Amino acid sequence: MGAASVAAAGLTERVVYAAGAGRDTSAADTVAAVRAVVAEGVDLLLFAGGDGTARDVLGALGDVPCPVLGVPTGVKMHSAVFAVGPRAAGEVAAAWLARTGGVRLRDAEVMDRDEDALDEGRVTSRLFGWLPVPDVPVRVQQRKTGSTATAPDTVAGIAAEVAERVGEGLLALGPGSTTRAVAAVLGADVSLTGVDVLALRPGHPPRVVARDAAEDALLTLAPGWVALSPIGGQGFLLGRGNQQISPRVLRATGGRERLLVLCTETKLAALGGRPLLLDTGDDALDAELSGHLPVITGRRRTSLYRLAG
Repeated sequence: MGAASVAAAGLTERVVYAAGAGRDTSAADTVAAVRAVVAEGVDLLLFAGGDGTARDVLGALGDVPCPVLGVPTGVKMHSAVFAVGPRAAGEVAAAWLARTGGVRLRDAEVMDRDEDALDEGRVTSRLFGWLPVPDVPVRVQQRKTGSTATAPDTVAGIAAEVAERVGEGLLALGPGSTTRAVAAVLGADVSLTGVDVLALRPGHPPRVVARDAAEDALLTLAPGWVALSPIGGQGFLLGRGNQQISPRVLRATGGRERLLVLCTETKLAALGGRPLLLDTGDDALDAELSGHLPVITGRRRTSLYRLAG
């Protein structure tokens, strides 16, 4: 991953370790690659992947004090060792290597989803350890915080707003405990970690048209609305755990005019003023979606909040 970019930039590439040529690779290959690279002597170890890769890097380094930075390319990135996007990873790496702006290291959490909690209907993460990461505010993400109980009247208010705005039509509902709670109030049982499509009709309980829908299914069904809730603590709205809602799906739906952001005031306040984040992989779409957008926080209650790619 990245070899084509290295060649296009005219840089000389030296392969320290080639893992798994012609076969499926495993965590053991990642561990071996990390140890081989670090043995050569590096100022910053960059790795591409998700939380599973971060855990492999943690296990490979052990007590070796090597600065690291993750380039987010996985499905979920609950850990705080990742840049907010590939471009941001380049900016952070450049700042660290140039030693500009007084960049220091901080110990960042390596997290992964707690599968036992998921079986109980909760989205939360386990802590596996810490890795030293260049501390560049806004360009390096925060760790995901676990889901907390939401007041029933708040969920009911958000659900009522969603029903009123959608009216009659198809709604693509993103993953998470907030969206699942809203769906339950409306009368639908949806998945916790997938994207579901609901058919809404005033005066009737919603019907689940598609459960855990992939991008192709969403494009075929062509829902008129998309409802999402940001990841707690991190603020990611798109590009983390909901990649099924791709740039093609968002454009087909109608972009920001048909995007409903659902979030409690407590969850927004926990961001400390940091923006909601976009990482769709499409710079043009991220730019179109960026700016202030109304966030539904209750019945007849919205907060204008900034989205940033």
